[in-house]
Amino acid sequence: MWDQERSAGDIAARFDVSWPAVSQNLRILREAGLISERRDGTKRFYRAEPDALGPLALALTQMWESDLGAVEAAMERERRG
Repeated sequence: MWDQERSAGDIAARFDVSWPAVSQNLRILREAGLISERRDGTKRFYRAEPDALGPLALALTQMWESDLGAVEAAMERERRG
């Protein structure tokens, strides 16, 4: 999904939120440079910007690994205790 262009409607259909909320979030992501937008008549198509998302993916991965380490340590303390 990340490497494909998607219409705004297709993106919105994947989430259980209002269309205005999806539209607002797409605008914020576009303004942040995380996605690009292409217009074709009245339709808008969006694509993830991998170069911009790379640092974000790295930060999320590091956060996830850190959190998993903390959970693992807590489980070990519980097992010992």
